[in-house]
Amino acid sequence: MKTSIHKYCAIFLAAITISSCTKVDVPVESELTPGNFPVTPAQFILASGAAYVQLRGSFAQSYWQMQSLSTDEAIMPARAGGWRDGGRYQQLHYHSWNADLPEVADAWSWGFGTISTCNRVIASFATSPDNAAKATSIAELKTTRALALFFMMDLYGNIPVVTTFGSADKPSTTARKDVFAFIEKELLAVIPNLSQVVDQTTYGRPTQYTAYAILAKMYLNAQVYTGTSRYDDAVKMCDLITASGKFSLADDYLKMFYPDNGPQMKEFIFAIPYDHAQAQGEQFTWYNLHPALQAKYGLLYRLSNPCSTIPSYYAQFNDPNDVRTSLWLIGKQYDFAGNPIIIKTTKIGLDASYKGSDPTTPVDYQLTFTPDLTLVDVPTFEVGGDELGKAKGIRNNKYYPDVTATDRNQSNDVPVFRYADVLLMKAEAILRGATPTNGDSPLSLVNQLRAKRKAATWSSIDLPNLLQERARELNWETWRRNDLIRFGKYEESWGYKTDKDVNKRLFPIPSSEIILNSKLQQNPGY
Repeated sequence: MKTSIHKYCAIFLAAITISSCTKVDVPVESELTPGNFPVTPAQFILASGAAYVQLRGSFAQSYWQMQSLSTDEAIMPARAGGWRDGGRYQQLHYHSWNADLPEVADAWSWGFGTISTCNRVIASFATSPDNAAKATSIAELKTTRALALFFMMDLYGNIPVVTTFGSADKPSTTARKDVFAFIEKELLAVIPNLSQVVDQTTYGRPTQYTAYAILAKMYLNAQVYTGTSRYDDAVKMCDLITASGKFSLADDYLKMFYPDNGPQMKEFIFAIPYDHAQAQGEQFTWYNLHPALQAKYGLLYRLSNPCSTIPSYYAQFNDPNDVRTSLWLIGKQYDFAGNPIIIKTTKIGLDASYKGSDPTTPVDYQLTFTPDLTLVDVPTFEVGGDELGKAKGIRNNKYYPDVTATDRNQSNDVPVFRYADVLLMKAEAILRGATPTNGDSPLSLVNQLRAKRKAATWSSIDLPNLLQERARELNWETWRRNDLIRFGKYEESWGYKTDKDVNKRLFPIPSSEIILNSKLQQNPGY
């Protein structure tokens, strides 16, 4: 059974394991005074909670939108005028955004808010007695800060690096390669103080293996971030994770993303916990699924329906035996008893282009998701408000609907780093020139993953194949933009996007931040 542990229970998480729980809520912020400075491990965990609450914030919303809607992975067109929202999702698809795009400002505020919260909590520990619990908590907070800096560096490039709290000085922009160097140095310094325990007591907080995963991702992208490749270092970090013996590929890929996922998932290296009541912010079912599916899944709220994928992305799911193919909803839809899902409408309600003499004649339409995403109004990015328009697009059902939710917020935890990604990163690093280790080859690593997913194993592998495998394995997990840039594919055309501007590899610093701080330098092209 899944149970969220409220803030009053959080102080016990380091000391006990609750057998009826499969998920632990991130502890919330507490007010520190000279009389209640943390001393024990549980008190430090509770006092650190604000940082993890902040990190949860926009990760599965604005950050996900920037990393996914700007790629071929996901598209969010308008339907019946809904989800137009000033054209923000259209801009992400077309690569026509500017420094006033709401997601640009929201993700910036979320990321630097996380950094600031980490700084504030670390500063509040200054007068606490030095002990192992304090050292571990500070290491965890610095790793969380490094993760947020990594997210911001990946999105915006040259960013400010702030490590103190309360200063009135406005920070200057730091060159991307120097941000990279700071994150690397910080993580290597704190790793000895991070826990090697991977279980319910550390779930949702960084461990040593979280730090290794961040570094692996940074080293794999070092050519993009700094101009110098670090593929051997990427392999080294991946090997440290593997050698721990604490992680393995999930036996059931689909259930890894169910609402009752959590610390029992041995493939999760670091995940952000969500709970529909106590830790809100994950809304993928609401985004992805058609309202007519509400009854099938027994949901208590209406689904919104805007998001789908485009045909060229779905075409990569070309093995019917691959369990990852089954997470997509395409074609005629049925309930769990095998009955067609019927929408009662009219001829004109089904198809707004109907020109017959009997437009109001009733029609029973079986919900059918089609790859077609033809726009009926190009300027507004509109695919149609009739039933055929509402059913356009193949839907992603990776984060399975949460039947316990009372609104759009779900309880599916969202992984940031998974062991499958470690195997794929190591395979790619070797393909790009790293020295093989431990008898592994790119082919053996990828076939290990494909066999677990019940996909046909390969006899050879190259970088284009590997990029496709990453699409199959990591869809909807915020890595597609990062991958396309590293593979030199971000300027290609897909869907309705034809923009080839290399400046769009970075998002602009928000206009509001430039106004507030003249020391920040805008990215080229904006």
